[in-house]
Amino acid sequence: MLDRLRGRLESSLGSVGSAFAKVEGSPTAWTAVGLALSVLAAVAYATARYEGELLGGVLILVGGWFDIVDGAVARVTNRTSKRGAFLDSTLDRVAEVALFTGILLGAYAPPATVLLALSLSLLVSYTRAKGDALGVKLAGVGIGERSERLLIVAVSSLVGLLGWGLLLVIAVAAFTFVERTYTAVRGLGGEGERPEAPGPEPK
Repeated sequence: MLDRLRGRLESSLGSVGSAFAKVEGSPTAWTAVGLALSVLAAVAYATARYEGELLGGVLILVGGWFDIVDGAVARVTNRTSKRGAFLDSTLDRVAEVALFTGILLGAYAPPATVLLALSLSLLVSYTRAKGDALGVKLAGVGIGERSERLLIVAVSSLVGLLGWGLLLVIAVAAFTFVERTYTAVRGLGGEGERPEAPGPEPK
């Protein structure tokens, strides 16, 4: 939902990309800034209770802004590339793992809850990546994409209800995983129509 909204606002983000490109023209640099903010949020969660929860929520929101900035800079500088897309997606997963690790260390919820929230979040991202690789576009399918999940974590942190926020992340991520799996299976056809996989899964 938020990604679709961002797509509609792309034309108005040109000025944002131009402004940040004057400071640093490399989209990867801004991606790294977003990752650094996510790591700082993880540290905040891990080292303090309510103060860490509040600071973590703020840092997630600021880091989310730089998720928009890197794409805007890439477009205005004409530096969109497969390498950049790979780095952006991979570092997003690193950021999520860092955040949930910080939440786990801060004991804001039972370990099983944090692990399930992280696992389902990664499964949502994996289904999209695998679907795209097999020719089934899953962007925008489901209500629990990364932007929505991080917004839930951030807002619930700001109001001191991170434990409940994680339960909501589990719910929307599980729904999105099931919806994407169903959509992909339908799009790929029956057993006899399934396209040849591009290669073995990496170990």
